[in-house]
Amino acid sequence: MHLHLFTIDLQAATNRMSTLGLVKLKTIYLFINMAKSVHISVFFILILSTFCEGQGQVGLPNETKPEPKELIVSGVPKTITRNIMEDSKGNMWVAAFDGIFRQDSTQAAGKSFTNITSEISSARFFDILEDKEGNFWFSTTYSGVYYYQPGRAGGESLQHFTIEDGLASDQVLAIYEDKNGNIWFGTKAGASRYNPARRSNSDAQKSDTLGAKEKLFTTFKMNESDRRAGSSRFDPYDNDVNSIVEDDTGKFWFGTRGNTFTFDGKKFTVVTNHGEPLFNVRKIIKDTKGNIWLAGIEDGLWRISGNTFTNFSQQPTGYVYEDKKGNIWTSSKPPYNGSDRWALSRYDVQTLSDQKPNVTDVMAEYEDYKNMIFGIAEAKDGSIWFGTLSGLFRYDGEAITPIK
Repeated sequence: MHLHLFTIDLQAATNRMSTLGLVKLKTIYLFINMAKSVHISVFFILILSTFCEGQGQVGLPNETKPEPKELIVSGVPKTITRNIMEDSKGNMWVAAFDGIFRQDSTQAAGKSFTNITSEISSARFFDILEDKEGNFWFSTTYSGVYYYQPGRAGGESLQHFTIEDGLASDQVLAIYEDKNGNIWFGTKAGASRYNPARRSNSDAQKSDTLGAKEKLFTTFKMNESDRRAGSSRFDPYDNDVNSIVEDDTGKFWFGTRGNTFTFDGKKFTVVTNHGEPLFNVRKIIKDTKGNIWLAGIEDGLWRISGNTFTNFSQQPTGYVYEDKKGNIWTSSKPPYNGSDRWALSRYDVQTLSDQKPNVTDVMAEYEDYKNMIFGIAEAKDGSIWFGTLSGLFRYDGEAITPIK
């Protein structure tokens, strides 16, 4: 059974969580929107996903509506914090539901934050990417993506793109840049690709293969052939994309709420281990040795090296990250008796090839800490930052402290 994450009926949501028994309802943050109608919808934060769609290629629009220059606003993330990254200058960037935050690398750890988007957008931000040109892409849960150019002349630094510009969906939970500089977006309705080389190409402003006007992104769907054929294998969750990575051979890996796929540029193939697929993969990374790591809610933590699959944990795993020393960090739901705590675990690089790798849960001694853990990143000083339902935390190797 696949885990759900988008807007659903309240009663159905209650029944669903009761059936799954994965987490207590009290630990899930629900955002309830009440319109003039009597429909009540619930947006689940625990199990967010992504998207994908058909094919056709175009570039960034010339007529995109630019928005105001960045606003320098102090503060730190105080709500759901989904992803964190260190940029090429050593600054830390944080995607949270209350904005995109940048921390100046010249300041003390956790100090001097700038909220880039506080007075520009009220969107709930989910992921961040710095591209090869030093510009940034921000994804949101239901408001498309933003393109940010910090040094752009003329005072216009932020541009906004949605389904009207060709994105497969406005729910965008993953961003990835491939070896050729193409930017990929994992959405609820497929993977959309943007080719920066075509930004100034006027010929790009044309209809895609579906006949839609001025679509700015190429979109791919993992199981489009099954859908068109009416096959029983068709699963809509296969197009709900959580993560995208390109391996050393140029093959792409897609983690979805359904199956996990590889893509060779022509065909999508379901990833299986001894005939069994890997479901609901939340994060995929390629480590410094070229291995592929999968963090999944249903199948735990896996490393794939060539044709060899190695399972490191069967606990529901939401995130995987490699630090600068080669250690592997994960966020997962451990089997603590009756606990709502999530684990922040480190797999020591020297033992990754051992039959029983050395793994340390740095949250184990924090018995009163009950919080989900999302994105993980290493800061310039070697500390590990991680996002939670209630903001940003930092682990310096000895203690965990909230960044306030």
